[in-house]
Amino acid sequence: MKKVAFYTLGCKLNFSETSTIGRLFTDAGYAVVEFQDAADVYVINTCSVTDHADKKCRKVVKEALKHSPNAYVTIVGCYAQLKPQEIAEIEGVDMVLGAAEKFRIVEYISDLTKNPKAVVHQQNIE
Repeated sequence: MKKVAFYTLGCKLNFSETSTIGRLFTDAGYAVVEFQDAADVYVINTCSVTDHADKKCRKVVKEALKHSPNAYVTIVGCYAQLKPQEIAEIEGVDMVLGAAEKFRIVEYISDLTKNPKAVVHQQNIE
């Protein structure tokens, strides 16, 4: 059974959305594990309100890869919506999903193939 772990930065809405995304993974047959445990997939739900969103995101990506160096790392949330290309440049990030795409995450990562450059799925929100 594949394992997924989550890390949430920011507001109560982000925590609620992480919970919803967790159920999507559970429904797809994944086991949810603690962030500090080894996992096949790490999902980091980001915030853009704080001044240090980029630093926090980089730190959490590095932490995830310490637990599982070959894990598939996906970034979602406000920061992912606002600066997807910036996040795609972070070493170790495999996918960036914008606001409209994050609830289709299981579809996007079905094969867990790591690419040399992060894949970005993001639409501008009007």
